[in-house]
Amino acid sequence: MKSLNPRFIFLLSLTLVSSSFGFYLPGLAPVSFCEKEDAKECQKDIQLFVNRLDSVESVLPYEYDAFDFCKDTDERRPSENLGQVLFGERIETSPYKFSFKADKACVKVCTKSYDAGSREDKLKLDFLKKGMELNYQHHWIVDNMPVTWCYIVEGNQKVCNPGFPIGCLVNQEGKPKDACVINADFNKKNTYYIFNHVDITIVYHSGDETNGMSPRLVAATLEPRSVKHSDEDSPSCEGTPMDIPAEFKSNLKVTYSYSVKFQQNDDIRWASRWDYILVSMPHTNIQWFSIMNSLVIVLFLSGMVAMIMLRTLHKDIARYNQMDQEEAQEESGWKQVHGDVFRPPRMGMLLSVFLGQGTQVFIMTFITLFLACLGFLSPANRGALMTCAVVLWVLLGTPAGYVSARLYKTFGGENWKTNVLLTAFLCPGIVFVDFFLMNLILWVEGSSAAVPFGTLVAILALWFGISVPLTFVGAYFGFKKPGIEPPVRTNQIPRQIPPQSFFTKPVPGIIMGGILPFGCIFIQLFFILNSIWSHQMYYMFGFLFLVFIILVITCSEATVLLCYFHLCAEDYHWWWRSFLTSGFTAVYLFHHPLLWLHLDHGAHFLHFYRLLRLEGHLENTTSFYRSAFMWKSE
Repeated sequence: MKSLNPRFIFLLSLTLVSSSFGFYLPGLAPVSFCEKEDAKECQKDIQLFVNRLDSVESVLPYEYDAFDFCKDTDERRPSENLGQVLFGERIETSPYKFSFKADKACVKVCTKSYDAGSREDKLKLDFLKKGMELNYQHHWIVDNMPVTWCYIVEGNQKVCNPGFPIGCLVNQEGKPKDACVINADFNKKNTYYIFNHVDITIVYHSGDETNGMSPRLVAATLEPRSVKHSDEDSPSCEGTPMDIPAEFKSNLKVTYSYSVKFQQNDDIRWASRWDYILVSMPHTNIQWFSIMNSLVIVLFLSGMVAMIMLRTLHKDIARYNQMDQEEAQEESGWKQVHGDVFRPPRMGMLLSVFLGQGTQVFIMTFITLFLACLGFLSPANRGALMTCAVVLWVLLGTPAGYVSARLYKTFGGENWKTNVLLTAFLCPGIVFVDFFLMNLILWVEGSSAAVPFGTLVAILALWFGISVPLTFVGAYFGFKKPGIEPPVRTNQIPRQIPPQSFFTKPVPGIIMGGILPFGCIFIQLFFILNSIWSHQMYYMFGFLFLVFIILVITCSEATVLLCYFHLCAEDYHWWWRSFLTSGFTAVYLFHHPLLWLHLDHGAHFLHFYRLLRLEGHLENTTSFYRSAFMWKSE
């Protein structure tokens, strides 16, 4: 027995370590803190950063500076990666500054004054009121970790939300909305209550002196409060809530303040400091239910395909081989279309382009989810998921050009220049134009979700400078290869297709083909949409990757199964049908957000799913189309 290669053992160990501690594998180095400044070992000052403000009742996020809050006199913006910019994150320094282990009580930050006779002040206050009415949420960051607001909900369950509201509203009927239900003192009708004071608690691990490890921050929580400061120069942070009447008739002053205290907790390790946030999202049981539901569908389809392949086809082929030619001509079903089944499809150019782009998106999705499972794309690494997806898509232009060119050559196409150009520009061009038009709307609205012009230029540079040339390279090698030879010769005269029943007609078969794959991902889709539009962190990439594999298997088997039924009905037009059967799952995905639209969650869903309908369709159908093609080749 040969001994294991030491390199193999090292790589295996590295993989296991990355799986166990994947959250911080990508180079997020811990920061140590101490009471006395030491530039080499640790730092004393703790900087609180602010991010964009968003709301589940509005699709437009805004920068912190868009509202009339206290601003940092020495404002700095840390560098943001491509993913953060595309997701609309706008991180900047705040006037809230602390020193390690220096507790402070009721520290004034600033005072904002509003003159009833000033139109500018009225506009600022109206915008602030609108933010409270729509329940806009602050998102603060300390040591690359969200400052959370933890509270108890039904069932004595603790929930930690990585954001807290600007304020709340008690409507004209005296009914408190959103966060106003937490305090009985919020009882004035038609009144806004602003959370102008926060009690911040920073938890730290004391470190290990034997190993020379200094203290590190492991948690940061806050409790928002509304306080009307009687003396703005020396606030006491006690008293009645800070109410803002709906009608602005008299001058108004709002003083912002904070308190901070430090707590030691050596039970929380730095590598697991996100756990208290993630554990408060009790979705695991529902996720396993979704997985089991999807596996039942996969087993059902696998049984159907196995029964056809091992029983029906085996018997048909055995009987067909025992018959002479005259008897074989009297047979019906799929055996009679063997001379037409590999006839090139109509619009073969368009089909090859879609399959090439689908290959690009499919490989990009697979690699992105795989890296996310290893922890490289965790919530701690902000914007990494989108950055990875965009970079992978750009670098995978070669497979797109190769698949498109090879299939187009198989179809007997000769306009290779048109094929290459369409592969490089058709689908990405549609997505970019749609993205640009939606971005114009966000620009007009002044939302932080609007991508800056410089980033758009950078995306275009990546597309034209890297993706397009790589697509040309892939197409060059694809056209140099011979076309895929079918196992049987195609008849010169097309066979007449007999009348079809309702269920074997193209449209009903395509519509039914997308139902089972959509059922496999329906529950997982709920969590993805919830994380995107309800501004929650999505971290269950292991579940997502497993569901993705199940989706691939389900779509492949559904395609093979329905194609077999159509061929038994002597309908040999399978190329586009196999592409659209599984691809119709993307149509269900596109229409699924109508539920959110009905609940007033806005037109951003349309934008997101216009992209998903195109790219998701291409991704779903490419690998499944190949499985159907390989099955027919046999």
